[in-house]
Amino acid sequence: MPKRGKKYNEVMKKITGDSSLGVFDAVKIVVESSYAKFDETVDVAARLGVDPRHADQMVRGSVVLPNGIGKAVRVLVFAKGEREKEAQDAGADFVGNEDLVEKIKGGWFDFDKVVATPDMMGVVGKIGKILGPRGLMPNAKTGTVTFDVTKAVTELKAGKIEFRVEKAGIVHAPVGKVSFGVDKLVQNVSAFLETVIRMKPASSRGTYLRSIVVSSTMGPGIKIDTVMLKDLAK
Repeated sequence: MPKRGKKYNEVMKKITGDSSLGVFDAVKIVVESSYAKFDETVDVAARLGVDPRHADQMVRGSVVLPNGIGKAVRVLVFAKGEREKEAQDAGADFVGNEDLVEKIKGGWFDFDKVVATPDMMGVVGKIGKILGPRGLMPNAKTGTVTFDVTKAVTELKAGKIEFRVEKAGIVHAPVGKVSFGVDKLVQNVSAFLETVIRMKPASSRGTYLRSIVVSSTMGPGIKIDTVMLKDLAK
């Protein structure tokens, strides 16, 4: 067992026994229990009843959080011709094609998200082994391979997040900062969970949402009662 600090242990004393909490109450505890001197990121992790080894049980998607994620997102767009100007007008931080490929091959990674038009995927594929492991490879399922670069860039700048279930059946995502306050965080958490619930694979059997935990960077995980989420996706 790792040794915990005094402040962490004090927080744990306050939440002992809280095992069936709705989204609002769980988020409220996370916010009130934040003790770090910096603005902590709030994350949500859900363990799903799926087997990611089977393609038909892969849960992968994206959602635009109502209140963003609390940080500036640097967007890189691979495009050419008119799409380049569209990307620039939409607020993309970097726009180009072969020139960007060479920069990335050289070790440049001053960006957070990557968008590409379909006709540029042959070029982007040259650095697929570099972008893929970093979770930066554009993908049509998450809306980052598209000719509508204006929409893609605008959504990413507004707080669009991507998620993908891991081998252990866990999907997680950042949903904002402690400084957002309870109400805005609840809206973001709900938007994320609604999307995950709607993406339940038809082949998934048994309990889909097995457990959900919300936490801040330095704080303990607070469990959300999955039964209390049954109306979220309706």
